[in-house]
Amino acid sequence: MSAHRSAAVGRRQRGISLLVVMIVVLLSSLLALWAFRSALVNEAIVGNDADYQRAFEAAQAMVQDAESDIRGERGDGTSCTGVAAADPNNAVAVDAAARICRLGDGVKKFIEENKQLVGLLSELDAAATRCINAICQKRTGAQDFWSTDATLAPMMATNVAARYGEYTGALPPAGNTANLNPLLLARGDRRGAYYWVEVMPYDTGMGLLPGRAKLELNLNPNVVYRITAIAFGNKPNTMVVLQSTFVRQKIRN
Repeated sequence: MSAHRSAAVGRRQRGISLLVVMIVVLLSSLLALWAFRSALVNEAIVGNDADYQRAFEAAQAMVQDAESDIRGERGDGTSCTGVAAADPNNAVAVDAAARICRLGDGVKKFIEENKQLVGLLSELDAAATRCINAICQKRTGAQDFWSTDATLAPMMATNVAARYGEYTGALPPAGNTANLNPLLLARGDRRGAYYWVEVMPYDTGMGLLPGRAKLELNLNPNVVYRITAIAFGNKPNTMVVLQSTFVRQKIRN
């Protein structure tokens, strides 16, 4: 009788031990699954952040490229005055080479004198997007044209937006792009980066903000430029928009 009871107790203990082992294995599996899912989430967050930072840096480069374009400078900081239109070794496409420094026939140029402003604004007003070669009239109505595909798509068309180096030749020679943000080289629908420059007449009697103290600016022509730069990341939903106001002042005599 005692031996029978001992055997029964032993079987009961082995059954409890098996149950404990199964619970421990289940908890370990759940812990491993949680760790795996956490690692995937962290990887996705890090990847999205890296993609955003890369697009942000590309948008900053586009703003700087636009400022060089407005100043009439090449990508290396030299003046466009009296320089060749293109370098055959440059990475800019051959058919766009004459755009560098805006020296090509039919390429719209930034004005140099006040008397040219009315004619420029008239030409821009006749364009469907009110932009020609990335030079635009001041937008009216909704300013965030990038918020919908319907308003963004026509703004990214050829001869409407500018790509990096298109008018400054800022791209390095082909094959020497290792240190360049790859997004600046990307081309295609909703890929790479773009910029536009709005030409905004500056009222010297009123200033930039009505009702505020006038900001004394030595301008000729009397215009202020608003730069909008957009860069798309490698991920479908990554897009960075930067805007900057640029004033090209003349040196006082």
